[in-house]
Amino acid sequence: MALELPLYGDRILLRPFDGADIPAAHRLYGDAEVMRYVGTGLPVTPAVTAQMVADYRRHQREHGFAFWAMLDRASGDLIGDAGLERTGQGTELGYTLGKAWWGRGLATEAALLCVDAAFGPLGLSRLVALVDAENPVSVRVLTKLGFTADGIVPAYGRPHRRLLLEQPR
Repeated sequence: MALELPLYGDRILLRPFDGADIPAAHRLYGDAEVMRYVGTGLPVTPAVTAQMVADYRRHQREHGFAFWAMLDRASGDLIGDAGLERTGQGTELGYTLGKAWWGRGLATEAALLCVDAAFGPLGLSRLVALVDAENPVSVRVLTKLGFTADGIVPAYGRPHRRLLLEQPR
């Protein structure tokens, strides 16, 4: 069964990025506070944002999933990203949310859409998430969804908590 996009939550939708998303994506990825726990922990340049979007689009074409643009359903505004990516750790779930939308449960809503897609139409059996060791909020989001701790690993030049979720049998 193929994954049909977009994925709809109550308040958000997830769809593949397109080139027109780059300016809105850069407002997120260029924000030091938003990027504090993402990747290297530093904001990125417009050129890096454009490359990230290109990489997400390539990953979508090659694997049928990727990090997707997260849109507010009411306004249509791009407010973050969420999705799945094949990495050296396995299939990794991740998300980034603009600070104006923090504290509303939207990361949990987005992560749940990703888990449902992974274990449903995509037929995956296991997900991994890497969370900056100093980011307890994201750990809480993932543990609400059933992820369990699996140690500390180096990623992006600093320690990250590794969390796992296996598909229920």
